[in-house]
Amino acid sequence: MPAKNLTNHIKRIADDVGFDRCGIARAETVAHASYLGAWLEDGCHGTMEYLRRHCEIRVDPSQLLDGARSVIVVALLYNQPKPPPGPDDSRSRGRVAMYAWGDDYHKVVKSKLHRMADRMRIDLSEPFEARACVDTAPLLERELGAAAGIGWIGKSTMLLNERLGSFFVLGSLVTTLELEPDTPVPNRCGTCTACLDACPTGALSIPYEMNASRCISYLTIEHRGDIDESLQARMGSWVFGCDICQEVCPHNRHAPKTRESRFAVRPPGPEPLLEELLHWTPDDYGRNLRGSAMKRATPGMLLRNASIAQRNADRASAER
Repeated sequence: MPAKNLTNHIKRIADDVGFDRCGIARAETVAHASYLGAWLEDGCHGTMEYLRRHCEIRVDPSQLLDGARSVIVVALLYNQPKPPPGPDDSRSRGRVAMYAWGDDYHKVVKSKLHRMADRMRIDLSEPFEARACVDTAPLLERELGAAAGIGWIGKSTMLLNERLGSFFVLGSLVTTLELEPDTPVPNRCGTCTACLDACPTGALSIPYEMNASRCISYLTIEHRGDIDESLQARMGSWVFGCDICQEVCPHNRHAPKTRESRFAVRPPGPEPLLEELLHWTPDDYGRNLRGSAMKRATPGMLLRNASIAQRNADRASAER
């Protein structure tokens, strides 16, 4: 089958299994490979020392699979409206990033990727190898997404798509198939600085560069130990992740909503009660977060985050 026909058929399979976008990149060194080394040397990764490992694979996906020629990159929307408020309740609530409102996206996306690969093995006559990757593999997924024409990397360092916005997660199939690569799309951030202006901790002080050591998502999910006091008051009520740079992005104003039922809101939801989080036992943690991406944060980290959010809420209440 010619590469173009093969590529089009694979994109139809991606659509059939429920992905919102599919693009193809060559399995080769990514465009901004040198940036990763400089970013690490500047200490912008905070305490995420694992990012120093396998750097040669991160910048070159062909090293992840023998004979790799192409990377199939898929996007899955998780964008959804916040549930309506319940009965009037003056108790303080935390905030959770939208991608963690439902089931763990790692499992959702990987299950779809496996279904996609199974369909490809049934439909395609030529033998091939493929490796499914979702976030945890040493790949620069946003760079690959940009190379595959899924979107452009915006000033927030998020991958943006003119139609989908940015509330989507990525997955990849690194494969030995020779496919037709997509053309990268132009950057459409223009003169907008909404994400830079809105970041409360200064993690986006420079366009297109994220200082992860100051990012609320990093602080609440990746950073172990105490959080610098100078940043705590700026974290607001976030207890897991942060959506501020995406919430203010104009490209998300009219973005479509997810079709994936497994992303539907489940406990503890978008705004868990802080007093409940502060008193969770290990059993509460295990029961409430079973199958949730929020388990990336340990019980101790969630307690720390909830304590900071409660102090910020108390301070705001006293100032009113």
